[in-house]
Amino acid sequence: MAAFTVASLMPLPLLLLAAYYGGPYTWVALLYLTVFTAVMDKLLPRNWRNRNPQAEFPAAHGLSQVLGLAHLWMMVAAIYWIGGGTGANGIDAVVAAVAFGIWFGQVGHPNAHELIHRPEREARQLGRLVYITLLFGHHASAHPKVHHKYVATPLDPNTARPGESFWRYVPRAWFGSFRAGYAAERADLRRAGRSGLANPYIGYVLGAAGMVLLAWALAGVMGIVALLWMAGLAQSQILLSDYVQHYGLEREPRGDGRYEPVGPQHSWNSPHAMTGAMMLNAPRHSDHHVHPMRAYPALQLDRATMPVMPYALPIMASLALVPRLWRRVMDHRLSRWAEEDDHDYMDFLGDTAAE
Repeated sequence: MAAFTVASLMPLPLLLLAAYYGGPYTWVALLYLTVFTAVMDKLLPRNWRNRNPQAEFPAAHGLSQVLGLAHLWMMVAAIYWIGGGTGANGIDAVVAAVAFGIWFGQVGHPNAHELIHRPEREARQLGRLVYITLLFGHHASAHPKVHHKYVATPLDPNTARPGESFWRYVPRAWFGSFRAGYAAERADLRRAGRSGLANPYIGYVLGAAGMVLLAWALAGVMGIVALLWMAGLAQSQILLSDYVQHYGLEREPRGDGRYEPVGPQHSWNSPHAMTGAMMLNAPRHSDHHVHPMRAYPALQLDRATMPVMPYALPIMASLALVPRLWRRVMDHRLSRWAEEDDHDYMDFLGDTAAE
């Protein structure tokens, strides 16, 4: 747990110094979250270690709660100091906002993702609140009720098709997941015989409006600009993560109109140690889809049954911004993976079930 704690919390004092003082602190925070993590991913050995998936990890749940509450406080501090001109100004404010946006997308989001999968109601509410501050509240519904159900099929808006560029994917994923999540919530309420007023989308929309009003109260128009900038950066990273981690992977249709079960072969993974710790094992994406309730320290990684990306997740996300470069790196790997038929999927399920 020490690696997760240090990697996820270490940027916080750097970000606060950047927002309050500006100057060189802004570049230190940004370079730490980008260049330093990339260098550490390169220097550190790949992390293929698998913990006992049946073990309890109370410290992991505690860290998630701390990170969730820290996210809320950091958002307020960033809007007040960066947007209000009481801290970093000019180009320093822009750089600091970028650094905050990266942390919100690469730490705040993976942690909120962990929280919305927790069985405890309070944890799920905290995760939803984090997404609401990013003006992305619908993700708390669309992710578990649409993405997990239909991943790697044409029915999932957040699964990138083979050859589809990120820029073509973005509007389909954003608006498609918003609509699909809303439809899923309406269907659940109808089955339960509950009123449409109980739809959490009402809270998502009102919460987003409340965040805009809060930003205006804290720092005026520039507070709203700071919120939109940081939330937009975080949302782009969330969409990039889905794009990268599911690019081109497809579940085989069955004769009855359904699809084969989700398996470890339906997500791209990364064994890089630094970003893996900072993102709470989010790059171990295959096992999360096979076991969505499994705590993040126990997520498994197996290069024999899971497709593995050549670079760390943030590097792959950067490549995805340049479609030609992305396809040059990934398309031949996708074709090679699709041609292989010895992934030992059932062996993987048997091994994890026995541990």
